Amino acid sequence: QVQLAESGGGLVQAGGSLRLSCAASGRTFSGYAMGWFRQAPGKEREYVAAIRWSGDLANYADSVRGRFTISRDNAKNTGYLQMNSLKPDDTAVYYCAAKTIYALLSRPNTYDSWGQGTQVTVSS
Repeated sequence: QVQLAESGGGLVQAGGSLRLSCAASGRTFSGYAMGWFRQAPGKEREYVAAIRWSGDLANYADSVRGRFTISRDNAKNTGYLQMNSLKPDDTAVYYCAAKTIYALLSRPNTYDSWGQGTQVTVSS
């Protein structure tokens, strides 16, 4: 399995931006699709976005489409989530995850590896 570590979370005002990073180590990162999920207190883990291993295909949840952009740099073993026009409802712990097959993207139990999460707080 690949090991993952998120960074880049923080406190931002509504309308602001943040870029999250997901650093991978261990197995070859380029062999994995990458996803981002988030979990707010008292809520289930929610799918945010995913990107194929090659970076040429991406998928987004309706709640973030047009505001968030997922990307990756396989040479740096790092994935990214650019978050713009942030809203208080985006407040959550954000997790990156990896899986070998670019399918069933919104199902967290299909991912093989997870990071520890990074907190994003959006103030109104």
